[in-house]
Amino acid sequence: MNAAEPVRPAEPLSRQLDLLVRQVGHWTPPRWAAPGRSGGPARGDRVHRLVQFLADLGADAAGEPRRSVPRLENDLALPDQLRVVVADLVAVDPPEPVLAGAAAEVAATRQAL
Repeated sequence: MNAAEPVRPAEPLSRQLDLLVRQVGHWTPPRWAAPGRSGGPARGDRVHRLVQFLADLGADAAGEPRRSVPRLENDLALPDQLRVVVADLVAVDPPEPVLAGAAAEVAATRQAL
């Protein structure tokens, strides 16, 4: 009998990222411009804030200065920006609580959209 393979610390974050990208990857510009479920900022602005949050976590974990992630004119690039900042975060191998916090933030953003 094989023991169950342990969950890698980054797996919950990767799963939440996949779910979010599947949710928004086909959106058109008008859908990105619309407010989220509870109103507030446009969906594109909300996702860009998530991109910046994840980039800041990666910079902090790597011991590097935080840098502003450019807000591109085309919101269709946001899923790719998310993939990049999550890959950068995972690559610096932050402590598990950082990855769990990142996964929770991605999940919260999914729910707000």
